[in-house]
Amino acid sequence: MRRHRPAVNGEPDQHPEPAQARALPLPGNAAGSALRLTLGCLLGLELRRVGSGKRMTFGAAGEAALSLWMADNARVCWIEREEPWALESELITTVDLPLNLDQNRHNAFHGRLKEMRAQARARARELPVSP
Repeated sequence: MRRHRPAVNGEPDQHPEPAQARALPLPGNAAGSALRLTLGCLLGLELRRVGSGKRMTFGAAGEAALSLWMADNARVCWIEREEPWALESELITTVDLPLNLDQNRHNAFHGRLKEMRAQARARARELPVSP
């Protein structure tokens, strides 16, 4: 598996590290990232409605804490494929990937994770919108 990160200009890194994936900054928030939503819920961060009340994030402090946790613990690697969705489906059905909900109902953790995320969303809807 080829592991590398794109340079700032989008071109492939000329010095990939084949033995390990590099830590990558994973910006964003729970509103735009299923991975951040899942990890934040698992870490016990409080999901809140923000802005107009339609988007849900872990708030500035929670998102910052999640970013720090991800910088210390998460790694990203990838391989280029003509049809990446085919490999994704194969991996989800043959490898234990408990954090993936899509196409993964067979996983023993699927129901628990789906419920955990639903409870976090329901709780956020009960709370006032965060400024």
